[in-house]
Amino acid sequence: MSRIDELIQDLCPDGVEFKPLGELLDYEQPAKYLVSSARYDDSHKTPVLTAGQKFILGYTDETEGIYSASSVDPVVIFDDFTTAFKWVEFRFKVKSSAMKMLSCRLGAGVSLRFVWYAMQTIAYRPQDHARQWIGTYSKFRIPVPPLDVQREIVRILDQFTQLEAELEAELEARRRQYDHYRHEAFSFSPDAGIRWSTLGAISSHVSSGGTPSSGRDDYYGGGIPWVRTQEVDFGYITSTGRSITDAGLANSSAKWIPANCVIVAMYGATAAKVAINSIPVTTNQACCNLDIDPNQADFRFVFHWISREYGRLKSLGEGSQSNLNSKKVKEYRVPVPSLEDQRRIVALLDNFDTLVNDLSIGIPAELAARRRQYEHYRDRLLTFKELAA
Repeated sequence: MSRIDELIQDLCPDGVEFKPLGELLDYEQPAKYLVSSARYDDSHKTPVLTAGQKFILGYTDETEGIYSASSVDPVVIFDDFTTAFKWVEFRFKVKSSAMKMLSCRLGAGVSLRFVWYAMQTIAYRPQDHARQWIGTYSKFRIPVPPLDVQREIVRILDQFTQLEAELEAELEARRRQYDHYRHEAFSFSPDAGIRWSTLGAISSHVSSGGTPSSGRDDYYGGGIPWVRTQEVDFGYITSTGRSITDAGLANSSAKWIPANCVIVAMYGATAAKVAINSIPVTTNQACCNLDIDPNQADFRFVFHWISREYGRLKSLGEGSQSNLNSKKVKEYRVPVPSLEDQRRIVALLDNFDTLVNDLSIGIPAELAARRRQYEHYRDRLLTFKELAA
């Protein structure tokens, strides 16, 4: 940090100006860059972007109306409703008209990369569904140190983001490796003599849950863990975001299930996702709870099998939200090799699962630590005394 300290001491010892983003950045509306068709294909060349978490929605073969960003002429895309934003330095089209393309205003005296980092420190979340840039976000003020200071800050933070990107790439490679080995582990040859059954037939008990009346405050906030489908996400459930009371349990169809059940979500966006409860819990009615018969199958083997079959099981859903039901889950086929072979497969896949999903060890833990370190230094580097008027 000594280099940046020296620059600040030499160039702006008394503080720096703070300016609103609207004085530093120009914006462009996305109308002429909108994609005409959502028929995406990975073989096409031009990515279609959103500023949200998904970022690349797909690839289009359209050749007109392409925004020509590059490494020497980058742009920041900004979601006008959520205020999410992304750095882009390649050619692209966009899906939504609720977006702004942000670039440095001529003569503003700022580096776009510096502004992008500074925008990450703005703690603002919209409370209503309204366009944000013109009326609100562009008025947020950021420090504007001399360009030499900006460049040094960018250099330091780019090193952190590069390390993070390398870890993310390694984690993604491990996930692909995990998917490959999971596919191979369950690829039984026709002459292997593997018995096939159904999820219902290998379960000692199958149940769904229930939801206590939302109008009764005395039904919620008790000591009974209550699982909702958003908590069913290819992992282990060790606690729940909500709980119910004895009265809530007694006056609904919610019921206790023992630890180590395989829980399959049945409704909406979470349909066909699977989890294992590490503690006894109750669930809502959108969960199909499989209490696996230990004489037939290892519950972790079943968990890995359903995880592998996620796409196929989800495709059985019906209606506008592609909902499943308990009958479809119970009738879904499952291979049942010997318990010894099941445990061998489980040992292999559990190791991969820990490597790519356990936040306490391995790559996920290192990535989380890097992100915390990056945020610490970013906030420290972008904290300036404001120059007196």
